[in-house]
Amino acid sequence: MMILTALVDIAATVLRLLEAEGRILRKAVMNIGWALALIGISAVLALVAAGFFLAGMYQYLAALISPAAASLLVSLTAFLLTLIFVGLAKRLTADQK
Repeated sequence: MMILTALVDIAATVLRLLEAEGRILRKAVMNIGWALALIGISAVLALVAAGFFLAGMYQYLAALISPAAASLLVSLTAFLLTLIFVGLAKRLTADQK
């Protein structure tokens, strides 16, 4: 009878532990979900800001030089920024040896 009581106590302890771990896991998942949502929103806002920056740069340059040359300079600037960001991303995600 004592063995059965001990087994029931062990099972109850394991179930309490699983319940506590489940609450911690649910909280961690919610935190990760909110973090991903905020990262997505900030990425969209950064893209909008970059678009407005490039549009403003185009309008400024188009007033100074021809619109075709302004388009080339703005697209070159966007391409260089893209290369810089890709290089940073590759460096940050590279395996550390």
